[in-house]
Amino acid sequence: MFTGIVEELGEIAAMEPLPDAARLSIRGKAVAPGARHGESIAVNGVCLTVVDVDGDTFTADVMKETLDRSSLGSLSPGTRVNLERAVRADQRLGGHIVQGHVDGTGVVLAREPAEHWEIVRVSLPAGLDRYVVEKGSIAVDGVSLTVADVRPGEFAVSLIPTTLQLTTLGRKQPGDPVNLEVDVIAKYVEKLVGPHRQGVAS
Repeated sequence: MFTGIVEELGEIAAMEPLPDAARLSIRGKAVAPGARHGESIAVNGVCLTVVDVDGDTFTADVMKETLDRSSLGSLSPGTRVNLERAVRADQRLGGHIVQGHVDGTGVVLAREPAEHWEIVRVSLPAGLDRYVVEKGSIAVDGVSLTVADVRPGEFAVSLIPTTLQLTTLGRKQPGDPVNLEVDVIAKYVEKLVGPHRQGVAS
C-alpha cells in the first residue's frame, strides 16, 4: 500500500522488451539503495516488485496487462518518474490509501497557471467518473491529489509549488498520458450497496 506522497523523481535507466512483458531499470538515489528483492515500489502510481538492485538502480518486470492498462509502456530511457516505497505500518498516512493498481489512463487537457498554484485538467475515462467527486481523492501518476472540479469526461486538480517541483506533474504537457487510480473506498462502497439498490429498484 502507498499514500500518494512521492519520495523522489527517479529516471528510467533502461527498458528491455520481453515476450508479453518488459523489464524496467529505474534510477532512484533515495529509494533504490535500501530496496530489497520482492519489495514494492510505486512507479508513476503503478505498484512494481523489485527483482534486482544495483547501487542506485532497481529493476522490475512489468507484465503485458500492466503495460496495456497504464502509461508505463510509453516510457523510455531518460524519462522522469514518480517513485514511492510502500508505506510502513508506523508511518503517517500523509495522502490517501493508494494501492498502486491503475484503473485507467487519462490525458492532460490543459494547464492554467495562477499566482500560487496551477490548475491542471485531465480527461476521465468512461466508467471512472462515478468514483470521482469534488473534494475527493484521486491518484494521478501516483500523486495523491484532491479533486477541485468534476465535469463530464474530465476533472481538475490544483497543484501547489511543491507538487509542481517534486513530481512529474510539473512537467506534464497537454496531450501527455497520466495513470489514474480512483479512491478504492468508493469502489468497495459501490460493491456493498449495489445488491441493495437493485433490490429497492425491483
